[in-house]
Amino acid sequence: MPLTILYVEDNKLVADTVSDTLTLEGWRVTLCRDGLSALHELQSATHYDLLLLDQGLPHIDGLQLIRHARTLAHRQHTPIIMLSANQCRDEARRVGADIFLQKPEGINHLVLTIMQLLHQGA
Repeated sequence: MPLTILYVEDNKLVADTVSDTLTLEGWRVTLCRDGLSALHELQSATHYDLLLLDQGLPHIDGLQLIRHARTLAHRQHTPIIMLSANQCRDEARRVGADIFLQKPEGINHLVLTIMQLLHQGA
């Protein structure tokens, strides 16, 4: 089974680049472009191996999404990576993110970070 990733990013260029990178690994990516659609996806019964969230999103920001995910029984233990240009590392970790990667340089470390976090052949 390929990894399933919920990816939330409103910047089209970043979203396309990261989605393509993850898809090339053979992983299945569901992309949401705003916090509201991501919230609906989080609340759904769809299984995700990983949540990958931007912080600055329309409607509901990434920190709020992490807080909410951690209140849902089926998302409490799902690994979460926040990939953001914002300086919110400490707050992201405090609300439940497992890893914080700073944009843009963090994009280069994303695949390895995911493999290490999920122990996928790393």
